Amino acid sequence: MKSFKIPHSDNRLVLKCLEGDADAWEEIVRVYHRRIYNLAYRYTRNSALSEDLTQEIFIRIYQSLSSFRPEAGNLINWLLKVSRNLIIDHYRQSRKMQAVGGSDIIEQLDFGDPRQRDAYNALEQEQTAKLVWDCLAALTPELREAVILRDLEELSYQEIEQLLNVPEGTVKSRINRGRIELAKVLNRRKSRIEPRVMH
Repeated sequence: MKSFKIPHSDNRLVLKCLEGDADAWEEIVRVYHRRIYNLAYRYTRNSALSEDLTQEIFIRIYQSLSSFRPEAGNLINWLLKVSRNLIIDHYRQSRKMQAVGGSDIIEQLDFGDPRQRDAYNALEQEQTAKLVWDCLAALTPELREAVILRDLEELSYQEIEQLLNVPEGTVKSRINRGRIELAKVLNRRKSRIEPRVMH
């Protein structure tokens, strides 16, 4: 396969794909695969399922690439929007969302190089992440979804409103309730853990 240098503009890359340039499509997959896989993994906590979802997402992206409009935003934002829509659709269908952690924690624990981290800090991060995953799993699906999109994915209220197809007031209500419930669960879990740790 000939070498392909990524163009300065994602618009050119998309245009090449639409013109049938297979190398351009392979470059899009290569550049953005990990980002989309990480997004899927935050929601599923399952490597095999995340990989399947990633493949499905890229198929959908390829099929709808002609709908990309540069004036509406850059390519990565469009890719992530398509990806979130598909992941949320999958989540709604399965209703089997697993415990999830924050973006930084997930990437450090699963895709970082353990040799670059102090062993104690890595263990501490893993314990914190597991606690967060367990507590998120205790929320109702609607509240969990709202908290993830707002606090972990850092989407705006308007973006969440569009993704979930519910009024902005409902979005804000779910986020607030979710945060309150998450805090309650975290406090209960910590109160059960701390006495055993302090000896």
